[in-house]
Amino acid sequence: MSKPAADAETFLAATDTIADLRFDLSRLEAGLLAGVSLGLASDTRSFARVFGIEHALVLRALEILVELGLLVVTSRNARTQRAHYEVTEEGGLLLGALRTETKRERSRNS
Repeated sequence: MSKPAADAETFLAATDTIADLRFDLSRLEAGLLAGVSLGLASDTRSFARVFGIEHALVLRALEILVELGLLVVTSRNARTQRAHYEVTEEGGLLLGALRTETKRERSRNS
């Protein structure tokens, strides 16, 4: 049972760090990026289901991240609106900074 708690802690820590690195992002937008970084979900329906969030809110967050150039939509189902997405080069730089910040935090706590 400790495994899910650790995963939740990791996700929340990544979300907080992304939000700290990019103050212009909402927690949901930061969470969507954290989810990509941690391999938790690569489409909006899965993310919404895993985190118990309305799909429409996840779609809105995705569109903002696309506008900011952090994610790109790779496919979309016209009927369900499920969108698959990937990190852009700029998004990758942000997630790279996340990994660097996470390593710093771990070394401080050791």
